[in-house]
Amino acid sequence: MLWIGVCLLPLILLAHIRLAPSAVERWHVAPEMREDRDFNNGVFRCVITGGSGLRRFDRIVDSDPRTKRLAGTVEQGMITYITRSRMIGFPDYTTVLQAGEELLIHARSRFGRRDFGVNAVRVERWIDALTAY
Repeated sequence: MLWIGVCLLPLILLAHIRLAPSAVERWHVAPEMREDRDFNNGVFRCVITGGSGLRRFDRIVDSDPRTKRLAGTVEQGMITYITRSRMIGFPDYTTVLQAGEELLIHARSRFGRRDFGVNAVRVERWIDALTAY
């Protein structure tokens, strides 16, 4: 009987990671920083883009695999996206706010204390595509 519990526990944990609902009021929050910063489980970036930066950024993110919109629109001036890891489906949240000529980008993981740099790599890839746009 114990072995059934030992086998089921990882499956339950994986199901929770993959299926846990995302509370919009928790994750769709305006970034407040104005300078680039790296954290253990995410990053903050500030990019000068002009007034159409969020619209262009949204087009880039829209084509990214395993990324979907959680809340917000270009018209509202703020969007939060969820990107899930390929194997397990760990959710990472990226909130992007158009603040005048700047885009404020806050990417962070939901589970764990470290993201091993995946948020920084993804955000930098999106920013590179935006500046090449």
